[in-house]
Amino acid sequence: MTAKELLQKEAERLGFLSCRISKAEFLKDEAPRLEEWLKYGYHGSMSYMENHFDKRLDPRKLVPGARSVISLAYNYYPEKEITNTDNSLPKIAKYAYGEDYHVVIKEKLFELLDTLRLNSGHIDGRCFVDSAPVMERSWAEKSGVGWIGKNSLLLRKGEGSFFFLAELIIDLDLPEDSIAQDHCGSCTKCIDACPTGAIIQPEVIDSNRCISHMTIELHGALPNDFKESISPWAFGCDICQDVCPWNRHSKPNKESRFKPGPWKDWTKVDWQEITEETFGRAFSKSAVSRTGLDRLKRNITEIDF
Repeated sequence: MTAKELLQKEAERLGFLSCRISKAEFLKDEAPRLEEWLKYGYHGSMSYMENHFDKRLDPRKLVPGARSVISLAYNYYPEKEITNTDNSLPKIAKYAYGEDYHVVIKEKLFELLDTLRLNSGHIDGRCFVDSAPVMERSWAEKSGVGWIGKNSLLLRKGEGSFFFLAELIIDLDLPEDSIAQDHCGSCTKCIDACPTGAIIQPEVIDSNRCISHMTIELHGALPNDFKESISPWAFGCDICQDVCPWNRHSKPNKESRFKPGPWKDWTKVDWQEITEETFGRAFSKSAVSRTGLDRLKRNITEIDF
């Protein structure tokens, strides 16, 4: 069995939807796009996006001697969406229903890298899960995991977009895979459905208008012009994914650690009276902890439920 065959077999055992390879090289096509996106301030309050420009575009600056970028996808689509028909309760994006994906998936990546090392000897490499200057969607598209849709998220034919992306950047030379075909066609449902007009053109998001950015990243008060449109989202947003025709094919994940926490049964009063103690009990292991209690309370009090 080749190193690549072992890698893909082990990735499947660990629950990944896809595991594909691209050559570790400078992303020359992405450089002008990233530069323009930053120039227009579309990164909003995420000033960290201005840092490590070269590292974002060249994985060899993150892992010296890197030869391969391994892109992986891991399903997070829930068995049941937590919602109510009149939107009188705060909503949380599906990716944050359970335990923090950074922790869950990185553990699997370390196991995957250990397996490669046992088979192929010493390998220098690093594991990434949305936590370093890595252009994950570009690498996933380059290797054929899927294609980048008009909402800037990666899509997979027959599966949709409700999955996390992760990468292993290693100094082992592996056979690369081919790019995937775009299957969005003329569909603009994600663009049309965004209530704040954040998708200003296909694949270009103005974070200043994005509900996910405003509810998670933005410090200070929520913009008055968007409060009505933000409701009922208290953390993140799934609108552009929910309307995507490809997500009709989404299947529930099999990861027990992604099952929703106790907040799924909260009433309106529970949300309004959330304390440091209840926040910690419900979200200490969740990606929601990223916002902290103060910003979550801001979102709950400043938007209309």
